[in-house]
Amino acid sequence: MDIFYLDIFQRALLGGLLIGLMAPLVGQFIVLRRLSLLGDTLAHTSVAGVALGFLAGLYPLGFGLAFAVLAALAIEVLRRQFRSYAELSIAVMTAGGMALASVLFTLGRGFNMNVNEYLFGSILTLSRRDLWLVAGVTLAVLLFVALFRKELFLLTLDEDAARVAGLPTRALNVALSVMAALVVSVAIKIVGALLVSALMTIPVAASLSVGRGFRRTMAVAVLYSEGGVLTGLVLSGFWNLAPGGTVVLTLIVMLMATLLAKKLHGRFLANR
Repeated sequence: MDIFYLDIFQRALLGGLLIGLMAPLVGQFIVLRRLSLLGDTLAHTSVAGVALGFLAGLYPLGFGLAFAVLAALAIEVLRRQFRSYAELSIAVMTAGGMALASVLFTLGRGFNMNVNEYLFGSILTLSRRDLWLVAGVTLAVLLFVALFRKELFLLTLDEDAARVAGLPTRALNVALSVMAALVVSVAIKIVGALLVSALMTIPVAASLSVGRGFRRTMAVAVLYSEGGVLTGLVLSGFWNLAPGGTVVLTLIVMLMATLLAKKLHGRFLANR
């Protein structure tokens, strides 16, 4: 239990729990709109920003956040250009983000660039500045969802109906994409760019299999997310495992256990 008294582990726990809270809140709207790959796209673009931050000798996570927001805005522009092929915008930005990141990493070969820290996550290296940034984004996400939950629900359910009802669908789409970009950009140091979308999708997938009603599903998704983050971080601390990978694998085990329990419960009711 000595790890709980370590300052770095306490910061890791707090940062992980904050990410575990906000990721499924945004992720639910993303998943229900069939944009689950948006997280991966924004993560790759954010890594390009991190690389530029290293090259410029400035705060890499701040550059990653800015790049992710710009990518989110670009995706919305492309979605309006290709309305019948909405997923095309995600494919284009994914390719562009990966290409830019590879070029910037090549340019930075002579610099001290710890790429793995952002690709696979390094939650134990969270600084106080990183933690304040995560807390600020968490507050922004909570306020956004609290203020526009009904509008976002209608937008997710039927965008055309939301437009007819007079809702500012374009502004809401942009705001939701920006919120997703903020979540992804601050989460890459916790679980890594290669795994960050898992925090936005796996808890939602588990909650959709057991939750009834939009509000209850969202609450269950947060519980799954927080449980997976807390369990994964504790296991990684005790057994010296990669924190990000352990968290994601824990969430996958929780999802599989939920699906199995649901299947067994269905068979039990059928045999009564």
